[in-house]
Amino acid sequence: MGPHAFTVYDMITRGALVYGDAPAVIHDDRVVSFREFRQRVDTLAAGLAARGIGKGDRICVLAQNNAAYLELYGACARQGIIAYPINWRLTADEVERVVERAAPAMMVVDATTLPAVGDWPSRKKSIRHWYQFGDAAADGFTPFGTALSGGPATPPDAEVSPDDAFAVISTAAVDVVPRGAVLTHANVITANLTMMASIGYESGDRYLLGLPLFHVTPLGTALALMHAGGASVVMSRFDPDEAVRLIDRHRVTDLSTFPPVVANLLDAARKAGSGLPSLKRVFGLEAPDTIKRLHAETRARFWTGFGQSETSGPVTLVRVLDKPGAAGRPVPTCQVTLVDDDDREVPIGTPGEIVVRGPLVFAGYFAQPDVTAYTFRNGWHHTGDIGRFDADGHLYYVKRKPEKELIKPGGENVYPAEVETVIMEMDGVTGVCVYGIPDAKWGEAVKAVVEVAPLGVYTAQQVSDFVGSKIARFKRPHAVVFTERLPRAADGAVDREAVKTRWGTAS
Repeated sequence: MGPHAFTVYDMITRGALVYGDAPAVIHDDRVVSFREFRQRVDTLAAGLAARGIGKGDRICVLAQNNAAYLELYGACARQGIIAYPINWRLTADEVERVVERAAPAMMVVDATTLPAVGDWPSRKKSIRHWYQFGDAAADGFTPFGTALSGGPATPPDAEVSPDDAFAVISTAAVDVVPRGAVLTHANVITANLTMMASIGYESGDRYLLGLPLFHVTPLGTALALMHAGGASVVMSRFDPDEAVRLIDRHRVTDLSTFPPVVANLLDAARKAGSGLPSLKRVFGLEAPDTIKRLHAETRARFWTGFGQSETSGPVTLVRVLDKPGAAGRPVPTCQVTLVDDDDREVPIGTPGEIVVRGPLVFAGYFAQPDVTAYTFRNGWHHTGDIGRFDADGHLYYVKRKPEKELIKPGGENVYPAEVETVIMEMDGVTGVCVYGIPDAKWGEAVKAVVEVAPLGVYTAQQVSDFVGSKIARFKRPHAVVFTERLPRAADGAVDREAVKTRWGTAS
């Protein structure tokens, strides 16, 4: 390791020295200090090394939030192991496809995800180690606490570079299997410093870690708060009543969100008679009316921006009160510009594809060099999103490019092509067009226009249930319309814009 190196584990080491006995992680009634967090990371790293898991190996995690989940991220960082978290809302078949691509040396689950993978230890011999968070474990699994013991007193040194992979964060399934965005240590450290400087995280702040740790936003926010000397208050999964209690008990200052988190939180706070007085900042995506309500009912201020897993988090940021409707100006650590289909920069005010360059841009897609090369063409990361700049340098989000059309119900990513592929498996279906429509609760919902003859063969519920039986339930159509003929282009492909015009955005 060279004299200029600084990794995620170096951040943890610095935190133990600088912040010592201050709380780093709070989960249930347990408070883990910065010093204790490093000790637990070191012990776990030693246990992993003793089991032959080392640099470049992957560890898949299919579990809800847990203090041990953060410790595992830290141990992976120390040894150069690559953390590969998986969305626990996926079906067993979807999880299996992710695991096949990841080819992990070890897999960690919890009691809530065990039903999906319970028989895997007996039939997936390529995975050497199977663990379960908690003090007990099912047959074929070992209690995770065992991984914290049995190794040498100190873990062996590992040569870890800032350019080495830290984690692989799954994106939407553009091509059936979710692509994995490889984030390096340098990506994470840059993102931490960016958020600290842009939003103002500092020692003593506390973050309610209620969104799932397989998403880049909660993981990135937790690490940025840790870097700044703040603490994460861990929730296994978000529950609004419990969130109000934890915010008030631990004087939580920060929250990240996607619909309907804030609306549900404000309802719970009103019921509990709490004004959430400690809350200072909420970051993420929400409906304008919900943001106005947050500003009216609390002292917190809403921040938003534009970013992706592939950019380690936001590359533009703004406090909503400063520029309503905007996604913010570019952060100090990257360059953001807009281009046409020939990669020529477009004038101010003209929509173009958002492309990004700088140390926040990920290393590439795991095990997909061709996709990576295309995404990085001409020296820029092509996001697949369309935006426009105003004269003051504020970005406004417009839409996705047609080939990367995306629906985001409740913060999850759904690609229409994936849902369309499933619906086309139904007998008699000869065409389908899936797209997003506005939804008051979830932000967006999935709509499907299905070509089938004769009409009446299927009900909307049957289509929704069929999709839910094949892929994650959050990908099910909320609205289904049937037609005997979809509009098509000259080449026979479904004319998506014509479908949207004819059937609209109503549910």
